[in-house]
Amino acid sequence: MPAPFTPPSEHACIKIVGSFEELVSTPFANGVNALCWPRTLPGDFQEIVDRLGVVEEITGLDEDSLRALTLSPAGQTAREILIEDLRLLREHELAPELNCIPGYPKDDGAGPVPTDVYSFHADSANVMADTFLCSYTVSSSEGLRPEDAVRCSDVPETRAKLLQEYGGVDDDGFKVFLNENFYDLHYVAKSGAQPYGFGLGNMWRITTDYPGSPVPPCVHRAPPTVPGQPPRLLLIS
Repeated sequence: MPAPFTPPSEHACIKIVGSFEELVSTPFANGVNALCWPRTLPGDFQEIVDRLGVVEEITGLDEDSLRALTLSPAGQTAREILIEDLRLLREHELAPELNCIPGYPKDDGAGPVPTDVYSFHADSANVMADTFLCSYTVSSSEGLRPEDAVRCSDVPETRAKLLQEYGGVDDDGFKVFLNENFYDLHYVAKSGAQPYGFGLGNMWRITTDYPGSPVPPCVHRAPPTVPGQPPRLLLIS
């Protein structure tokens, strides 16, 4: 299970904000690479997942599909919150997706660096961009403080295996190879590192890896999929 969310005094890379407006307007600076708007949400979000029936692949939900569900009062409350969260993000020219997720594709290959979302990773962009996300059911993403994360390609043993896969020397072409295969976006936790949980209901805005970013990207991962566990309800933009 992800570690419980802890206050920003223990994680200097996290800044707590008090509203959605603060979440979208607060600049990333001074080492802060994750903003959190903590919320304790009313309503029954699990009921929404249950009403969808058997979900075998990632399924997107929009306002129309949410409105089509027959729900109890608690489920209706949860539905209105989801619709409002989608509206808030869209009004700020973002493109949110609400997904019911039974699991993600897993990289079970024999490569030296797993590149699925269960591995600690950073999102990337060619221009300034952030990632917004909120988990409503089951379990949440978890993150690593920058000082607790090591890029996989910087671990000597892993780098040696990557160079062998590349079939060359540690040159500019090797950097391109790492980038093209997303190896440079995946990380491992240092020994003794304690990941922090994003928590349910909290809306986050986290940094990506883009040219000129004033702070390190937020290294995070999806929670593991547990057999028999209900699908996860996640908002991401």
